[in-house]
Amino acid sequence: MKKYSKKIFIAGHSGMVGRALSKQLEGMPFKIITRTHSDLDLTDQYKVSRFFEVEKPDEVYIAAGKVGGIYANTTFPADFIYDNIMIQTNIINSAFRNGVKKLLFIGSSSIYPKLSKQPMKEEYLMTGSLELSNEAYSIAKISGIKMCESYNNQYGEKFGISYRAVMPTNLYGIGDSYHEKNSHVVPALISRVHNAKENNQPIVVWGTGKARREFLYVDDLASASIFIMNIDAEAYKNFSDLNGNHLNVGYGKDVSIEELVQSIADVVGFKGEIKYDSSKPEGVNRKLLDSTKLNQLGWKPKITLEEGLKNTYADFLARS
Repeated sequence: MKKYSKKIFIAGHSGMVGRALSKQLEGMPFKIITRTHSDLDLTDQYKVSRFFEVEKPDEVYIAAGKVGGIYANTTFPADFIYDNIMIQTNIINSAFRNGVKKLLFIGSSSIYPKLSKQPMKEEYLMTGSLELSNEAYSIAKISGIKMCESYNNQYGEKFGISYRAVMPTNLYGIGDSYHEKNSHVVPALISRVHNAKENNQPIVVWGTGKARREFLYVDDLASASIFIMNIDAEAYKNFSDLNGNHLNVGYGKDVSIEELVQSIADVVGFKGEIKYDSSKPEGVNRKLLDSTKLNQLGWKPKITLEEGLKNTYADFLARS
């Protein structure tokens, strides 16, 4: 019988981030535990509690949650705040009640204020108002950070737990959702640009195209998450804020939406007209994370935007 050094539960293993985590943990001497939504509804407190009582994992990665772009966030705010708060609350509390010492919560850079100074440092959390277009989702993610922080404060020394959180910038990559309206900006644009090419039509992009965003390939986030999970507790605490709770994970460079659209058009081979609808929302003017602390700990991204877009478009074609 194969021996495992520990059992790791990946919540949300079928999503883009969960798949990347699973792929990078494969081959290591760990037993990876996963459950589909039909097997385990993470918003159900009783079922999550029973799962932990039976499986008794040693470590937990929380990659599960409801995600989407501006359209989805503004259309379904109740779903975003309820689903995300319930999922993370059930998992974190059940993990603690069943002896899990190490847990990693994956949040979002949308936690930072709408008018935050750039690049955004960890200490800027809760220093201003949030962007209204994704406020419900952001509040849910802040609650996850604060829940990890609170459990560390109350139970850290007594029970030896270290519940950590990473705040990635805008993600994209293999396994993403390519819905033209409900997905994140990169996969949505890939789908729209591809369809425009196939139908010989122009593409209309929301906003002016001048807003700037930072993009991180999902395999880099998975790498950073595993790296952070395994950092020595004291070293982690010395380099993070909020009592050793969360670290930014970014690419280190941003681009304008106009530049992004052109890069996607180049990868797709789209030669048609690109229009911008300034009457539509485009969110904050700039979102760039300061990932200095994580870089100083020894981690840096490896996948360039050009390489990542090529990989993502190949995935889109394979799944179309």
